[in-house]
Amino acid sequence: MTNQQEMATTKKKASFTGSLGFVLAAAGSAVGLGNIWRFPYLAAKHGGGLFIIVYIILALTFGFALLTTDIAIGRKTGKSALQAYGDLSKKWNFLGALSFIVPAIILTYYSVVGGWIIKFATDYIVKDTSAIAVDGYFGSFITSNVSPIVFTFIFLALTAIIVFFGVDKGIEKFSKFVMPGLIFLIIGISIFSLTLSHTDASGVTHNGLDGLARYFIPDFSKVTVQSFFQLLLDATGQLFYSLSVAMGIMITYGSYVKKDVNLSKSVSQIEIFDTAVAILSGLMIVPTVFIFSGEAGLQNSGAGLMFNALPKVFEAMGPIGKYIGILFFIMVLFAALTSSVSIMETIVASCMGFFKSSRKKTSLIIAAIFAAASIVICLGYNVWYFEYTLPNGSVGQLLDIMDYLSNSILMPIISLLTCVLIGWLLKPQTIIEEIEIGGVKFKKKGLYTVIIKFVAPVMLALILAQALGLTNFLFK
Repeated sequence: MTNQQEMATTKKKASFTGSLGFVLAAAGSAVGLGNIWRFPYLAAKHGGGLFIIVYIILALTFGFALLTTDIAIGRKTGKSALQAYGDLSKKWNFLGALSFIVPAIILTYYSVVGGWIIKFATDYIVKDTSAIAVDGYFGSFITSNVSPIVFTFIFLALTAIIVFFGVDKGIEKFSKFVMPGLIFLIIGISIFSLTLSHTDASGVTHNGLDGLARYFIPDFSKVTVQSFFQLLLDATGQLFYSLSVAMGIMITYGSYVKKDVNLSKSVSQIEIFDTAVAILSGLMIVPTVFIFSGEAGLQNSGAGLMFNALPKVFEAMGPIGKYIGILFFIMVLFAALTSSVSIMETIVASCMGFFKSSRKKTSLIIAAIFAAASIVICLGYNVWYFEYTLPNGSVGQLLDIMDYLSNSILMPIISLLTCVLIGWLLKPQTIIEEIEIGGVKFKKKGLYTVIIKFVAPVMLALILAQALGLTNFLFK
C-alpha cells in the first residue's frame, strides 16, 4: 500500500463508530490526573460541600459552553485544532498554532508523571508498603538520573501504541475497556474507605463517616468574600483543566464525530461523566486521607498527596494496604493513559493534516520526539534542578513552569480568544447551527449565547489575572 493510499484509508476510517465511543473517549480525556488528585485537594481546601456545589453549577454553565464550542468547531470543520480555526477565519489561524503548542508542552511533562505512576504501581506489586511509605522515597526516585527516564519511556510507549492503531481500533477500543474499569475501581475503593477507622497517636479516632462528612458537608465557618472569590477561581480553573478545553483535544475528537450524532446530548453525557468521576475521586481520597492523616494530610497537593501522603495511608491500613495501593495506582495509570492518549492524538492528528503524512509514521516520530523532550523534564529534578518564583506566587522548577505556561497562561488565553471569535465575530449562531444539524433541538442555546459572549470571557479574564499575579492583593 502506498503512502497516499494509507493516508486515504486512515482519513476514511478516522471516525468514532457511534456516539458511545465518542462520549467514552472524550470523557476519558477529561478524566485525568486533575480529577484524581487536584479535585479532592481543592474540595478539602475549600470546605468540602461548598466547593462541590459551586463546581457543579459551573460545570452546567461555564464548562458546558466551552466544551460545546470546542466539539462543535471540530465537527463543523472536520479538522484538528491546528487547522480548524483557520478554516473558520483565515485571520484567526494563529489560534490553531497556540492550540497546538498547549498539548505539545503538556505531553513533555505528563509522560514523566505517568512514568512515576508506573513506578509506584510496580513497587506495590513487588515491594512491601513499609518500604514505599518511608520519608524521602518519592524524592529519592525522581532525583535519580536513570530510573525516571526508563519509566517515562514505558508510559510514552503505551500511549504511542494506542494512538498508532488509530481512532476506532486504538482510542475507542481502549476507552470502552478502560473507562468502565476505572469507574468500578473508584467506586470500590470509595466504598471500602467508608468502612475504615483509625486511632492516631493522640488517641483521636476517625472513621469513614467522619471523612464522608468532612468531604460533603459545607463548612461556612471560615468563608469570607475573599475566600469565596478564591474558591470560585479555583473551581473554574479546575473545570477548565478537567474538561480538556483549549488543548485542541475536544476539537480533534469533534472532527471525528459523524453528523448524525446528537452533540447536545453527547456534551451533557461527557459533563455528567466527568463531574461524577471528579466527585467519586474525592469520595475515594478525602475520607481515606482524613481517617489516617487528619486535617494536615488533606493539605498536601499534587505529587505530595499521591506519592507521599497516600503511601503512608496505605501503610497504616495494614496488610490490606498493599492491595489497595496496587488497585489505586493501576486505576490512576488508566486515568493518566486516557488523557495522554488524547493529548498525543491531538498532536499526531495535527501533524498528519499539516505534513500530509500517515498515522503510523507520524505516531512513531512524535513518540521519539517527546521521548527526547521528556528527558529534559526528568533531569529538571537532578542535573538541571532550580527553583523559580512564578507570578502567581508559587515556587516551582522545570515541570511546574511548563504546567504553569500551558494550563494557567495559554489555555485561558486560547479560550478567551475563542469566546471573542465565536461570541462576537462569527456570532454564537455558528455553533448553534452545527448543534442543530438533523433537526436536533438545542434547548440551551439561549444560555449558551449569554455564557459565550459575556460570562465565560469575564471568568477567563479573572483566571488569567490570577495566574499573572494581578489578584494577589485580594488574598493578603
